[in-house]
Amino acid sequence: MANSKPTQPFGRYGEQLVAKYLENGGFQIVETNWRCSLGEIDIVSRKANILIFIEVRSRHAENTEASFESINKRKRAKLAALANEYIDAHQLDNVEWRIDVIGVAIPRSGKAIIEHVEDALGW
Repeated sequence: MANSKPTQPFGRYGEQLVAKYLENGGFQIVETNWRCSLGEIDIVSRKANILIFIEVRSRHAENTEASFESINKRKRAKLAALANEYIDAHQLDNVEWRIDVIGVAIPRSGKAIIEHVEDALGW
């Protein structure tokens, strides 16, 4: 995946912003960048008794619209498969869980915009 390397530092920066956002919102970060043969889960977190898998989509933009547009039907299916793989790998069969998507827009000037959609597979 040589094409993805130039965006990796930018993507990691977006993930760092989101981790801080989540911690400030009362989420516990369980793990970041968990990998398996299917791919990667950006952030695994917990809030109350719910395990939350976070997909972070960062874009150089004035708003988060493009971030969320990139979550198509195929990507949603992959996120669900990754969550199930994590649950199986950690033997968490009885845990309550969901998948959230967080869009990060980083404009040319000004602060980053973070928008959080909970239970994103229900779109």
